[in-house]
Amino acid sequence: MTSKLLLRAARRTFIAGTAALLVGTVAVPSFVTPTFAADGPASVADLAQGVLGAVVNISTSQTVKGTEGPGAVPMPQLPEGSPFQDFFDDFFKNRGGGKDNGAQKVQSLGSGFVIDAEQGIVVTNNHVIADADDIEVNFSDGVTLKATLVGTDTKTDVAVLKVDPKGHKLTAVKFGDSTKMRVGDWVMAVGNPFGLGGTVTVGIVSARNRDINSGPYDDFIQTDAAINRGNSGGPLFNSAGEVIGINTAIISPSGGSIGIGFSIPSQLASGVVDQLRQFGETRRGWLGVRIQPVTDDIAESLGMATAKGALVAGVIKGGPVDNGTIQAGDVIIKFDGKDIHEMRDLPRVVAESPVGKAVDVLIVRKGVEQTVKVTLGRLEDGEKLASGGNGNTDQQKGDKAPAVSTASVLGMTVGELNDETRKKFSIAADVSGVVITDVAKDSAAAERGIQPGEVITEIAQESVATPKDVMDRIGALKEQGRKNALLMLASKTGELRFVTIRMD
Repeated sequence: MTSKLLLRAARRTFIAGTAALLVGTVAVPSFVTPTFAADGPASVADLAQGVLGAVVNISTSQTVKGTEGPGAVPMPQLPEGSPFQDFFDDFFKNRGGGKDNGAQKVQSLGSGFVIDAEQGIVVTNNHVIADADDIEVNFSDGVTLKATLVGTDTKTDVAVLKVDPKGHKLTAVKFGDSTKMRVGDWVMAVGNPFGLGGTVTVGIVSARNRDINSGPYDDFIQTDAAINRGNSGGPLFNSAGEVIGINTAIISPSGGSIGIGFSIPSQLASGVVDQLRQFGETRRGWLGVRIQPVTDDIAESLGMATAKGALVAGVIKGGPVDNGTIQAGDVIIKFDGKDIHEMRDLPRVVAESPVGKAVDVLIVRKGVEQTVKVTLGRLEDGEKLASGGNGNTDQQKGDKAPAVSTASVLGMTVGELNDETRKKFSIAADVSGVVITDVAKDSAAAERGIQPGEVITEIAQESVATPKDVMDRIGALKEQGRKNALLMLASKTGELRFVTIRMD
């Protein structure tokens, strides 16, 4: 036996002996049920064979303004790292020919999958087909069909295409339940990396509920299954051959897979796909509030035991809850029976709810839990209101207090909001409260980013109208042993936000 073989045998003996020692001395939890064969996990060949026919390559072309000289030949834009890139670079470089019309065709490649063979419905990413003039769907057997766009959703990066089902015998796959996937479950990705065609990779669910700041409803499945450029729009399968995710993004300094890929969960994608198929657009629920996170300081200021939920910072004028059902300062902790653990949970849960549905919302108002019923509007209709309104519908009107001198508190100088201060700081007429005229450097207020010209409208959910009101409220909170003061601030245009300031 050679020295290398002896070394390998020794390694196997050491590993086997170590494993036996560990098993003999450490209790193995009863829930550990290994599914590995001697040389790794069981083959996924049968699974791959059953779904490969439904996974397609998406080819798009777009006419853009040319930058080459007269007679230049447009060069296909292949995915970065394509093995054919060098060939095209050499062939097209400095070559002329054809009529110069000042424009050129830019091509790109991606992935997709068929979900309805009878109707010819194909799902992919929006960014794969965005701004395309022509879209083609290429099947694994070499057949190519023209595709028409059914609808897109930029917020979730989902697009639905349609091909003629009579033009080719189609194979479809169906969506599975992504909520049942656990960290550590095996998954299989199929797609078109670097233009190579149907490629199968296997990995596990590395994490769930990932927020990568790509959109308002981020809730990605993270996987270490190899996902590269060109895989966008392709499916992520569970062990039953069901689509539990749409591969859409990677983190990689090199552009290649480093084992960190992200998929849109089927729970989110399937509802979007259904709406795009039915309406050609999305129709999301809308609550009509502006929200911000509940920090530990804010929770303490509101008398909450733990920091959870979404804090309502403002109500959109003309929105579903503009009737006072929900108010600025409320903390939403449950929506339609679903717990709101953190701020980002609320937009997604609301958006997934049907327009016009009456739902129960559990809120914390001034330290007391209560349930209110609201009827949802439509987000797409409300976006115009949100962009045009100032969200300052919850301002306390109150009688105007007589003029008083300024006061210094918590590192801020505050004064009466009158015609003079409104003009000085360009404060809108419908903003009421006590204006902040100066903020001391290195103060607690400065640390929170408070600026002169902002207006204190409430302290600890009680309205203030004069500098004396501010001093009285801060004094009362200190007597109660509070460590932080919760301030509702209005911007010059009336947009609200909550800030906590230390009082020590």
